[in-house]
Amino acid sequence: MSQYQINQSEKFRCPWCLGFEDYIKYHDEEWGVPVYSDKVHFEFLVLESAQAGLSWSTILKKRDGYRKAFADFDYKKVADFPESMVQELLQDKGIIRNKMKIEAAINNARQFMEIQANVGSFTSYIWDFVNGKPIDNQLKSAQDAKATTAESDKLSKDLKAKGFKFLGSTTIYAHMQATGLVNDHLLQCFRHQEVKRMIR
Repeated sequence: MSQYQINQSEKFRCPWCLGFEDYIKYHDEEWGVPVYSDKVHFEFLVLESAQAGLSWSTILKKRDGYRKAFADFDYKKVADFPESMVQELLQDKGIIRNKMKIEAAINNARQFMEIQANVGSFTSYIWDFVNGKPIDNQLKSAQDAKATTAESDKLSKDLKAKGFKFLGSTTIYAHMQATGLVNDHLLQCFRHQEVKRMIR
């Protein structure tokens, strides 16, 4: 029995992560942690855009495959992928073999670097949409969680205007939750206070 299964009965967690060990590990270690690394933001943008229409568990299971396929999420290398790489990735069973999503990841790497060139870092750009501080939604139950917000609408619209693809408001809100721009851990979840203490 893993530490996550053992601890499951000892701590209160957000209900969405229960029943799947990788979900619990992801919830306990990553979800909601404020991200200030451009590379990590790019990783989540690739994974979140790949999730569109699928479950997050499917993407988590293929995360290592994505890491290998997309040069350890090195956006500079991904931005330089030639058209032939798209065909190669379409044969890669380690990722979601969807041509539009693969092309979007490569395109988004290029747009990502455009933002860096114009703003200095993607981190500065994205955190500006929440005024540099995580939005704590103080959720009392899973039913209180939203799929989109005014902030995700605004961010998604701006990214789309900048040429990004497969990053609608729902996908972007999931990105904001994952990277700590919002704290959507339930108030009674043990991680709610832990991630609050990680704010710079």
